[in-house]
Parts: sequence; structure tokens; C-alpha cells
Amino acid sequence: MVKITKEAALSYHENGRPGKIEVRPTKAYRTQTDLSLAYSPGVAYPCLEIQENPDAAYRYTDKGNLVAVISNGTAVLGLGDIGAMSGKPVMEGKGLLFKIYGGIDVFDIEIAEKDPEKFCEAVERIAPTFGGINLEDIKAPECFYIEERLKRTLDIPVMHDDQHGTAIISAAGLKNALEVVGKDISRVKIVVNGAGAAAISCTKLYMAIGAQKENIVMLDSKGVISADRTDLNEQKQFFATSRTDIHTLEEAMVGADVFVGLSKGNILSKEMVKTMAKDPIIFALANPVPEISYEDAMEARPDVLMATGRTDYPNQINNVIGFPYIFRGALDVHARAINEEMKLAAVYAIADLAKQPVPDVVNDVYKVNNLTFGRDYFIPKPVDPRLITEVSAAVAKAAIDSGVARKTIDDWDEFKNSLSVLLGQETRLTQKLYATAAAHPQRVVFAEAVHPTMLKAAVQAKTEGICHPILLGNDEVITKMAKSLDLSLDGIEIVNLRHPSERERRERYAQILTKKREREGYTFQEANDKMFERNYFGMMMVETGDADAFITGLYTKYSNTIKVVNEVIGIRPEYQHFGAMHIINSPKGMLYIADTLVNENPDTDTLVDIAKLAATAVRFFNEKPVISMISHSNFGSSTSEGAEKVKNAAARMHELYPDLPIDGEMQLGFALDRELRDEQYPFTRLKGKDVNTLIFPNLTSARSSYKMLQLLGADTEIIGPIQMGLNKPIHFIDFGSSVRDIVNIVAVATIDAYVDKIKTKISSASES
Repeated sequence: MVKITKEAALSYHENGRPGKIEVRPTKAYRTQTDLSLAYSPGVAYPCLEIQENPDAAYRYTDKGNLVAVISNGTAVLGLGDIGAMSGKPVMEGKGLLFKIYGGIDVFDIEIAEKDPEKFCEAVERIAPTFGGINLEDIKAPECFYIEERLKRTLDIPVMHDDQHGTAIISAAGLKNALEVVGKDISRVKIVVNGAGAAAISCTKLYMAIGAQKENIVMLDSKGVISADRTDLNEQKQFFATSRTDIHTLEEAMVGADVFVGLSKGNILSKEMVKTMAKDPIIFALANPVPEISYEDAMEARPDVLMATGRTDYPNQINNVIGFPYIFRGALDVHARAINEEMKLAAVYAIADLAKQPVPDVVNDVYKVNNLTFGRDYFIPKPVDPRLITEVSAAVAKAAIDSGVARKTIDDWDEFKNSLSVLLGQETRLTQKLYATAAAHPQRVVFAEAVHPTMLKAAVQAKTEGICHPILLGNDEVITKMAKSLDLSLDGIEIVNLRHPSERERRERYAQILTKKREREGYTFQEANDKMFERNYFGMMMVETGDADAFITGLYTKYSNTIKVVNEVIGIRPEYQHFGAMHIINSPKGMLYIADTLVNENPDTDTLVDIAKLAATAVRFFNEKPVISMISHSNFGSSTSEGAEKVKNAAARMHELYPDLPIDGEMQLGFALDRELRDEQYPFTRLKGKDVNTLIFPNLTSARSSYKMLQLLGADTEIIGPIQMGLNKPIHFIDFGSSVRDIVNIVAVATIDAYVDKIKTKISSASES
């Protein structure tokens, strides 16, 4: 796991705009008319409509997409009762998760009140503002009373996520885990260690999906909760067992089929696990240290099915799989509550999703296998893009069927489509890239590992699980730098290409390169000298199969790197040129831009190759290319040399690919404005289509365009440059790239390398 330091965490929250969330306008506001509509006098009209019909607030305000995350700070994460204000960073973080996963706006509200009655009164008075209320980090047993009262007195969804979030996700996991081992939930023996809000809610939900109360043993800090104890509150009394032969966790574990830990770390021993029934199921959910480590559980019982709350082991029980989508479904039908039917619908939707084929960009295009339902995958991953459609739709339907919805949905396919585009392409693309790369991590060489940004990116990529980094550079310098940056290099290979121990490899690479370029004046001595340069050495690692992909360019001149890649790697035989693409992720959609790196002033032939490469690259990302070839003129309005070459390139593409939607030359404004383009130029091959790929006439215009978008677009992410047309996965990065920029390219390079292996394997099989 990533080692988070105090300094890094404080810097993250402080730098730039303090905190993690903000409020942004959603309507035009630049003219006097805009302001008159937004405020006085125009705002009076929706006010009067809402006065006449309160439900009109869902139509004219953000109420239907606004959730309050409310806490009094009495049970914050693992910090305990630290107070309302101290818990604000956590509540802001919850707001961030609501937004990025569910597209839901959040006001975090910290109420400095521990008295349950007064706390409820405060919430009840502000409730009209919101479409839903997420109670957070409120200690037991007060949280039970608070939630029950607010559910009775308010007509909007109320959910204490600490109780129900874990319950819903773990119930889905338990259902699937039992299915994997072929056990009946009504007959299994379940031990629940912990008796707080989460444990109580989890156990009740397990009973709702079929677990029998008489088969459940719950423990608190004093041992087994039994009927003869006199120190039990109402919630614990409900789960008191009549058994008198067990008092400790060790005794309770004998013959148990399921252990659910919602307590503290390292409380479950290997010896206890060994006494469980065949194919035991262990949910060790204490964080960050589980009740028993994954390694210890597997060593004690190789037949165990295990889930934890951690990201670095299979089957993570993570509340983010649930709450954004549960509230999303509830809000979209203007629900009056989140009831048991809706929670169960979420359980079954999450459970069912884990049994479906896991999607990713490579899976769709190249039919590459990914995770499959079984012991190591019975809970969907938090980044699964289908969660918002499947879980939210199931919750919305359950709300309608159970009678708590103010709004009905007639077209469920359209509803799911609207959900799938709600978050924009950025989140879905990067999540898919990371998920796909993590499923097939490759050996990636980082050329400039002595640069702190590159070193951080390599460690981050290793942490994300998307590659096996190979650091190229002086091992002593890299190790010293890692220590100063507090980075762990465990499991990361370092190659000091200048070290005497690498002499044999340098000479071997030199021999191969000399043979490859002997008709171009290469000598062995010249090639051997080049092997002391990181770009030559690193690319030869990929060329010879000692590595799978290569990343460079943080402070290397493009012209030098392009020369090296031409000599060492070469261009794919079906092309005469190679190029680079940047992906622009914005709330308005995704654009692919080329060529952004290699060809300074391409002629017609080069533009044709760039267009062909771009079409292939867009398909790689599971999109259908719709291509516009950009110029300063529109369809012959200028006969300048620059316009003519673009026009000729478009005509050539029409001849080569008559079914490909591509046209030009045209100005950028017409390319991106479908209605204007269709009105003025109805003859184009792009009629009725939204362009997603732009081929620029020269390097200056392409780079200026994406750089301007990058600097001006607060909600725009740039991924690139992505190499197109090389024989091997060699990828450059921009000068000044951030750690995240580099990791994004590493994910692309990893997928590129894996797909290259699959294609090579298929080609070899067909030849044999």
C-alpha cells in the first residue's frame, strides 16, 4: 500500500484551493439577462411554483441531486470522538466520493451537538434543502436512534452509511462467496466479531438474505453476547445466543463457516482459523490492519475465501461500491426514503455484477480475458464503470416498486444510458485503463529514473499494480533519492546501464543493433558507445524482450529521442511514418488529437499515415473514429499550400477507406459544431455525427490546441502523448508532466505491450 506521510496529506489538503470540494454555477451568468434570470426578478417565478407545489423543487433547483453529509464527529474513521470540526476533512472526502462516483453534489455539514434529540432537531430544520441525507461517523448506540427518528420524520432518503454501506457490500460478498463454495446461507454458522453500528446492521442484512438467527454468534469486547449477560443494550440483546458452551472467540470459531470481523486488527489467530469448517469464509474488515492478515489466513487454511477492507488484496469490501449508487438511484426517482427493499436490491445488483464478464478497453477490441467470478473475485472492483448503471437502476426500481418514489421511470435502457454518461468520459477512461493494465501488468522501463517525478511515477505505477517497473540509472543515486522522498523500492528492479556488470548486455545489444543497421554505416564500436545512453539501452531492452515497454522524455529532447527510436525500434511496416496522439477528457466529451509530437510540418502522405494511425488508436480505446482534418479553410475556400495538402489527404483517405467517417479540409469550429457543419456543408461524410478525432495540419497547431485546453480547462484532463505506429511499445512523455500524467501513459504502455503480445501469439499460432 502507498505510504501516506503527514506532510503529504497536509499538503494535499492545503495547496491550491484549500479543501477538496467546491460549488460551481451550472447556468449562464455572464450577461445582465443571465443574472436577472438567475436572481431578481426572474427567480421569483420558480419560488412561486414551489410554494404551490413543493415537489417542484426537484424541477427548478438542485434538490434532486444534492445530498447532505452530516456528522457530529463522535466516531470519525479510526480516530474516535474528535469533534465536529475536526471531522470536516472526512466529510469533504465523502463529498468528493459522491461526486466522482455518483455525480452527486454534496454539502458537508458538521453539527456540534452530541445530544441525539438536539442533533435530530438541527437536521430536521435544514432537511428541505436536500434530496437525501447521509449520516456519517456518529457513534453507537446514538446512531441507531438518530437514523430511526430521521427516517420517521423526514420525507427524503436517510442512511447512516457506517451501518448500511458495509452491510450491503459485505452481504453481496457473502452471498457470492457461499455460492462459490456451494453452501446454503440458511445453514451456515456465522461468527460476527464486533457489536457496533456496522456489525449490527451487517448481521441484520445477512438475516434478510437468508441467514438464520440461531446460527449466528456475535461477540463484543467482553466476549460472546449470550442471553445470560446483563450488560447488553437493546441492539445487542437481539443477537444474544442461548448457547452456554461458548464464551470466547476461540470457542466460537470451532466449526464456523463464516467469520465477519468488524472489530480490531490481529484478533483472529491462525489456530482459530484452522478450527473452522471446510472452505471457510473470512471477512476481516478492520482497517488498516485486518483481524487476520491475508497471508496468515491463507497459510492457515489454503481453502479459505477471504475479503478485507484493503485495496491490495482480492475482494475488497469498500463502501464506495454502494453509497454513491444507492443515493443516485434514490435521488433519480425523488424517493422519500431508502428502505429495506432498496438495500436488498443493491445487494443483489452488486452480487450479480461480479458474475458478469469484466469489461475493459482491451476486452472489447481484442477479446482479452480479465477477472472471472471465483475465490479471488466475488465482489466487483470499486472502479467498475457498470456499478452506476446496475446498482442505481436496481435501487431506483425497488423504490418505485415499494411505493417510496415520487417519480417513475418508463424507459430503463434510456435511464441506464443517462447514468453511463453522467460522470463523463474522464472517469470511465482512466478507470478502465488502470483496471486493464492492473489485470496484465508488464515490465516497463523508466529511462529517467534519477528524476524525482519519474521515480515517484514508477513507484506509484507499482503501487497501482499496473506494471513491474525497471528503473534505468545509477542505483546509488536512485536509492538515495527514494529514501529522501520516502519512497519504497521494494520489488522494483534497478538497472545501472553503466555498471561493469552490464558490460555483457551492452555488448550483446550493440551486436544486435549493428547487425540491424549495418547497411547504414553502423560499426560495433559506435553501437557499443551508444549503449551507455539510457534511451538506446532502454529501447534495446524492449527490442530484445528484456522488457515490454519503455517510457522516456521528461527532460530528453524529442528530436534526439525520435532519432533513437527510428534506429532501434523502427516503424511498423504498413506505415511510412509514426506519430503521437493526445486524448482530451472533458465534461463535454472526449477528443483525440494528432499529431502532437513527431511530424513538424507533415505533407499529404504523412497526413494520410497520421489519419490511419489515429483511426487505429481510437479503436484501441473502444471508440468508433469520426475524423475531421483541420485547416484554416473549408472545402476549397482557400487554395494555399497548407489547405491543399489537407484537402488531398482527406481525398486519399476517402479512396482508401470509403466507409470511414472522415472529411476535410475544415475549420475547427465547423468540425466541433455538428449543427452548423450539417447546415453549411450537408454533403460531408460527417453529416449527423459528432467528431471525436482531429488531425491537425502541423505540429504547432496540434500542440497549441491541447496545451491551451490543458491550461484553461479546470475539468479537463490530458492523456498523452500516446505513440502510434512503432514496432514496439515506446512511449514519450511531455516535459513538465506530473506524476499522474506519467502513470496514465504507463497504463497505456502496459496495455499496448500486452496487446502486442496477444497479437504476436495469434500471428504465431496462425503461421504454425
